[in-house]
Order: sequence, then structure tokens, then C-alpha cells
Amino acid sequence: MRLDKFLAECGFGTRTEVKKLIKSGCVEVKGDEKVRPETHIDENSSEIFVNGKKADYRKFVYLILNKPSGFISATWDKKLPTVIDLVPEEYIHFDVSPVGRLDIDTEGLLLLTNDGDLNHRLLSPKNHVPKTYIAKLLNPVKNEDIETFKKGMDLGDFETLPSTLEIISQNEPYTAKVTICEGKFHQVKRMFEKVNNKVLYLKRIKMKNLILDENLDLGKVRELTNEELEDLLK
Repeated sequence: MRLDKFLAECGFGTRTEVKKLIKSGCVEVKGDEKVRPETHIDENSSEIFVNGKKADYRKFVYLILNKPSGFISATWDKKLPTVIDLVPEEYIHFDVSPVGRLDIDTEGLLLLTNDGDLNHRLLSPKNHVPKTYIAKLLNPVKNEDIETFKKGMDLGDFETLPSTLEIISQNEPYTAKVTICEGKFHQVKRMFEKVNNKVLYLKRIKMKNLILDENLDLGKVRELTNEELEDLLK
């Protein structure tokens, strides 16, 4: 890999900016006295220092966001704030994007990454990746609702796979936990509408093996731990 490309991907600026950085003498490649933008390095083994600090290369980054209401699951929008607006500056150069989507008024777990292969695997319909939500409802859940969810239901444009509906509280606010294996537009809301109920609040708490960190404040982002990433990649 060229040195200027390496530094740009490490977040030290655009290719033009890092070229100026290299020419100013701020960059050192161990074992190479003549450092130029076109210098070829091994991103996995070369030791590169910028202003005396070692530059570490990472191709992919995996972030977990506790999404608040009011943000859309997109990388850019003309009018509305997006989840990318919540990503700390240190990760912007990785060009992460949300894995799937949460409705603008839905909160909770959203994975952000630049790993296209993982994104595809988690979203591919054939993989039936489970996603779990907490729903606050207008009406209490009936026992027959649990069976309806379990059997799957016809929503007109598609038929849902069997899902799990659990009662959390039969007192106001009526609360339930639901796990689905698809991710169609407004799916959870539409499923409750099908059984004559209405979702008042929705929060995703789990996707595959990744569980929303209870200590992660609403609107905050952190990197996945090695253990979380290993579980997700299984």
C-alpha cells in the first residue's frame, strides 16, 4: 500500500493533506530514510510514526450506537439528521454505514460498520438473523396474539416468519418483547396492528448475538469488544 493511502485511511487527512504532512518531514517509516507519498509499505508490519506517534492501520471498524428517536438510519439526508451525525469525529474517515435500519421514532441498537461483507450477511433474507425489540403498547397482549406471532402472519405484501412474542407487563404501559427474523418496513408495528394493537414506543435491544449495552447512553457510540465481534462474525 502507498504511504499516502495508508495515512489517509488511518484518519490523518485527505490524500492531498497527508502528502503535505509527509513532505513536511512529520512522517517516519522505520528503516526507510527517504519517505515519499508514493513509498510502498506493508500496512500490517511496517512501523510508521506521525509526529512521533505510531500510526496503526485498521481496515474495518465496528460500532454500536444506542440510537435515539429523531434520527434516520442513513448516511445522508437533505432535511433530517442521520445516525452518522452521532458518530465521533475519530471514526468519520472509515465511512461507516448503518447495518439495516430503524424507523426515525425507534430507539436502540444499531450497528455501524464499513465491513460490507458482514453488512450483507446480517441483512441477507436467507440468513434469518433474529432481532429483538421491546414494545410499549396501547392495549395488553392477549394469549392468542402470542400464537398468531408464533405461526406467522400475512401482512399483505409478505408473510412473516414465525416470531416470538413475550409479555413483560400487563399493566400500563403494556409492554412486550418481540423477536423477528426479517426486517421489513414498519414490520413490528404492522404485526401489532394486525392483532388490533398499536405500538407507542419501540426499542431494539438485540441483533443476532449483539446485545445493547445498558451502560451506553442514548445517542452514544462505542466500538464493539473483541468478544462481541467474534460472536457477531460466527
